[in-house]
Amino acid sequence: MDLPAFLAALVAPLERGSELVAGVQVADLSTTLGLRVSVLVEGRLAHLELSDAAEGGPFAARTPRMLVRYRSGEGDRALDGKLGLALAEALAAHVAPREDAAFARLAAANAEAGSDEAGARLREVQVERLLEPVGGAVPHFTVTPYVGCLIGCRFCYAQTRVGEERRLLGLPDVAWGSYLAVRVNAAEVLARELEAAPPRPVKVCPIVSDPYQSAEKRYRVTRSCLEALHAAREPRAVLVLTRSALVLRDIDLLARMARPYVGVSLPTRDDEVRRHFEPRADSVEARLEVLARFRAEGVRTFAVVQPILPGPIDALADALAARVDSVWIDVLQGVLGAAGDFEGRWAESQHEAWQRARAAELAAKLEERGVAIWRGDLPPDVIE
Repeated sequence: MDLPAFLAALVAPLERGSELVAGVQVADLSTTLGLRVSVLVEGRLAHLELSDAAEGGPFAARTPRMLVRYRSGEGDRALDGKLGLALAEALAAHVAPREDAAFARLAAANAEAGSDEAGARLREVQVERLLEPVGGAVPHFTVTPYVGCLIGCRFCYAQTRVGEERRLLGLPDVAWGSYLAVRVNAAEVLARELEAAPPRPVKVCPIVSDPYQSAEKRYRVTRSCLEALHAAREPRAVLVLTRSALVLRDIDLLARMARPYVGVSLPTRDDEVRRHFEPRADSVEARLEVLARFRAEGVRTFAVVQPILPGPIDALADALAARVDSVWIDVLQGVLGAAGDFEGRWAESQHEAWQRARAAELAAKLEERGVAIWRGDLPPDVIE
């Protein structure tokens, strides 16, 4: 039993198109960003998020075993507090009589944590669903071949999401960067789902992993998913984001796709800084080479700069402007396990004011060089 099946058991018989309460329709059930029930409220998207009560934190409603939170799904268009509370309470009332059975099934299905291999806890898992629908201005899907990450950048905010998932699955609490779940049947499931899915863009760049970490050399799950996307009856935009030069292995396949986009995450132009904060990621030069080679093949390229790490802003803007069509910029989402990395000469860069000032400077430099800046889920030139 994987998390999508667990969520489905918690909220059954609710599914897409069902009404949670009168006039409020379920738009999506998703586990990419935790256990989430997205609903349409007066034509707007809102999210109800479930978490294990043992995790603690603020909540709008609760059951004996779970907390329910709500938030708007459309930027600054905040959900009315009274309505959000009412929806959270309605979901809690629906989940409460189902949760013991769902938790029992989850515990039984995930009793074994998997075997240790080469110093990393690797688990081969089967999934029942792979395409995760995402709403917004341009509805699209995400595809997650792996969960967890052996690159293990200590500041990565994905570790909190994946940590919650591991605890739900009854898996050991081990350090971020030391475990990985390999979705070995991902390509088979994806090929089946694509037969019925609308031709929306697909992002093979989830927040809970990197699609081209070292395990991909052996398992080739990402490659197999790309082959399924390439063979699908209806062509669609396919976006890949990585910190790894291993993506060059698949340049032949990606260049043949109808609408491919390849991006790298690059928070600095200074490779000494990269070695300090991202010791297991590929070098700055290797990532820039990825962008250059894909662009030479006619593939649309982009970059994600998040967080902002120390290094020359002009040099980063120059390097990106020569190799990408657009850039997404965001700031550090907390130091998390990287507190020690930000000590000494790096201390200033952890502060929000520093991050935001550098982000604004980089955005201005890129716009001066004709590079598009985007803030949504997809680059500006990706349309259905």
